[in-house]
Amino acid sequence: MSAEQPKQPRPTNYWEYIRVDDLLSLQGGVDRDEAQVKNDEVLFIVVHQVYELWFKLVLRELRQARALFRQPRVAEQELSGAVRSLKRATTVLRASLPHWEVMETLTTRDFLAFRDKLFPASGFQSAQLRQIEIVLGLEESERIGLGASGEQGYLAALRAHDGAESTALRAVQKELEGGLSLKHAIDEWLHRTPIDGVDDKHPESARELDAFLAKFLEAHAAEGRRTCELACAAAYTEEERQALRGRYAREHESVRAFFQPSEAEGGTRRRRIRAAILLIESYRELPLLSWPREVIDALVEFEQLFVIFRQRHARMVERMIGRRTGTGGSAGVDYLDHTALKYRVFRDLWAVRSLQVRKDGLPALTQPDFYEFRNG
Repeated sequence: MSAEQPKQPRPTNYWEYIRVDDLLSLQGGVDRDEAQVKNDEVLFIVVHQVYELWFKLVLRELRQARALFRQPRVAEQELSGAVRSLKRATTVLRASLPHWEVMETLTTRDFLAFRDKLFPASGFQSAQLRQIEIVLGLEESERIGLGASGEQGYLAALRAHDGAESTALRAVQKELEGGLSLKHAIDEWLHRTPIDGVDDKHPESARELDAFLAKFLEAHAAEGRRTCELACAAAYTEEERQALRGRYAREHESVRAFFQPSEAEGGTRRRRIRAAILLIESYRELPLLSWPREVIDALVEFEQLFVIFRQRHARMVERMIGRRTGTGGSAGVDYLDHTALKYRVFRDLWAVRSLQVRKDGLPALTQPDFYEFRNG
């Protein structure tokens, strides 16, 4: 009997594969009749539909990266895949930014001509944008209230007009039930990172961590004294010099405090995570730290683009409608500006960048060979 022949793919056309006819039938607005919708409104609809498609791509890549870091052990050779996903998500966000320019071809009067149709709809009802925040790890305590009173939660805003459950609400609730966020998975990965060759399970891990941080803090203090002297030499008055010395002293104390987090901040666990970030960023040239450093850099780059995305959105809205109250009852531009300022996830990755010292000022590791490639 002959082997079964592989099934041949069904012949298809471009417009069938891309479902062009379906896509082009979705711009009819509230009445689903494009003949009744003017060009300005079609432009508004299309730009937001395109953003939802971009969000879909971003979500897929973030979930893929998160799945990798949820593993109990992440092999070094797998990190390149995570970086690829994060960089693709960043590229998508970057490519989306100029789309706000298309929106800005609408004048205020152009938009006001159909704005009343939107009430009480609002961009903060984008389930996919909320899902991106959840996958990243935005804390519930960080969220800003919505509505006229500022007390409405984002989940309530996703309900239908009669208070019933909506597809948007179900999608976001499912995301909330999806387990560890990318941030928490990254934290677990960082917590397992060996500090100067000693992992978190080693009986001497606490002592070795203390020794690593003590050497770094000494190096940081030395660099601070050097830069303070340079700054004071350029100062015009003794009053300026005293102010500079106080500023550098406070800066060094803030570094010490960063590595002594309170229990509310995560205590000893958070301390080790922060030390791991410092190790990866400071000794990035060591072979086994090169890809971890790429991961950290990719996360920072993505969050930077996400902040810029929010800021660009706010400026587009301000240019179009000024400081009007949002159609969903929010504070409009003020709400958008506040989210750009407050909605940050990877704060420690950013903070460590202000704590580092020059390469030639770094203390030597006790076990640098631990981070070299090994055969077998």
